Amino acid sequence: MHILPPIRPEQSIQLLTALLEPIAEKVKVVPRKRMTWTYKHQPQLYLFLAGELSILRASDGLLIVTVYDPHLFGIAEMIQPVRGHLLRAETESTILRVDAKTAMDTFRQHGAMEDVVSLLSYHTAYLFYRDALVVQQKTYSVIRNHLQEMSQLPEETRMRVSILDYIQERTHLSCSSVLNVLSALKNGHYIEFKRGGYLTELNKLPEHF
Repeated sequence: MHILPPIRPEQSIQLLTALLEPIAEKVKVVPRKRMTWTYKHQPQLYLFLAGELSILRASDGLLIVTVYDPHLFGIAEMIQPVRGHLLRAETESTILRVDAKTAMDTFRQHGAMEDVVSLLSYHTAYLFYRDALVVQQKTYSVIRNHLQEMSQLPEETRMRVSILDYIQERTHLSCSSVLNVLSALKNGHYIEFKRGGYLTELNKLPEHF
């Protein structure tokens, strides 16, 4: 069964972003730059406006999600500062930051706390979705889920990240496990990829392999 991600609360993201943009500070980022949740010892919220941004697990660098659309990060870390994750720009990106306290005061002033809760709920739901992709799944199911996820990416992104790198960075499966499944799927004409392992075509994948 194809596992679907939760639905982004687009209106809430747009509203919160509009409130923070005028008071936020632009951050210079280059590809692969990592950002923590504090600046000058103060918790931060980050507005991602354009480019490509990933959230990584701090303990081992496991990639949780990559986003391509405008988004707001840091609300959960502001409330529960466990610092279990960090941000990484994958391409040249437009990112703004604002002190968490200033942001929360602004949200309260404009009666936007319901939108804050909506975004926080989405982030929580995404972690459940992420677990459903990988936890207690057989190797083939994990690879299948990520191939289906890859097929939804913009072609420009698929031609920049190989299938092997995409899956390994998100699952820590061994190279041989991933390559064996990919080879079998290609021989069965379920997928096509060009030299370097870049996904070009994905047909309906079998439930079991």
